[in-house]
Amino acid sequence: MLLGAFEVPPLSHLFVWDELLFEGTPFAINKTVILVIVVSVLVCAFFILAARRQALVPVGIQNLTETSYLLVEENISVGVMGEEGKRWTPFLATMFFWIFVLNIFEIIPGVQFPPASRIAIPAYLALQTWLIFVFLGFKHQGLKYLTNIAFPPGVPKAFYVILTPIELISVFIIRPFSLAVRLFANLMAGHLLLTVFALMTAAFWTANWYAIALPLPFFMTVALTAFEILVAVLQAYIFTMLTAVYVADSIHPEH
Repeated sequence: MLLGAFEVPPLSHLFVWDELLFEGTPFAINKTVILVIVVSVLVCAFFILAARRQALVPVGIQNLTETSYLLVEENISVGVMGEEGKRWTPFLATMFFWIFVLNIFEIIPGVQFPPASRIAIPAYLALQTWLIFVFLGFKHQGLKYLTNIAFPPGVPKAFYVILTPIELISVFIIRPFSLAVRLFANLMAGHLLLTVFALMTAAFWTANWYAIALPLPFFMTVALTAFEILVAVLQAYIFTMLTAVYVADSIHPEH
């Protein structure tokens, strides 16, 4: 399909990248894999550099790292799990920053692609969360973990016929599914919108008879870029927050 002097690419061209190494194998490397590796290196480097020079009064990257870490600790770890949650802060902070950097690549010039818009990345994160809260549930509650979910107290026994399958499906299927789809869908939709308005901006600027509409797609592109920064933070926060909630439920079912 043509728009002005530009061709709008098929949907697959926005998300499916050519394999660069190990083509045709389960270990094939493409742009998405490279970005995931880069994100992992950047997040590790961020924390390592901040920890190398500990100062009584933090400045620079140390100040940024400590402030960010404390925000995760106070608003997610302790906020959801209480004081006990502090020991989960390293894991939750790593998860938050890893997802955030994955998402923010959407607006980085020369990259402009969020790896989380490929379902494999959110699915891996959701599976990781699922394995953790299920393991902790059995570890802390034993077989009562299943019975506490299937037969919540305070409910008339007649309702268990309907409630039990709903609860089991909700915890063991809906939770990981919704975690993965929420992150995937938001990043995919944002990438599509930015691409469409960027192409419209380029096409309109090459067509003089569109002069009256020239600013519209450009300003929408700028607005959507700013919105994607908010989405990057918000989706990282929501995923990390829900992970903390599910872990807390497994450790303390009464909550």
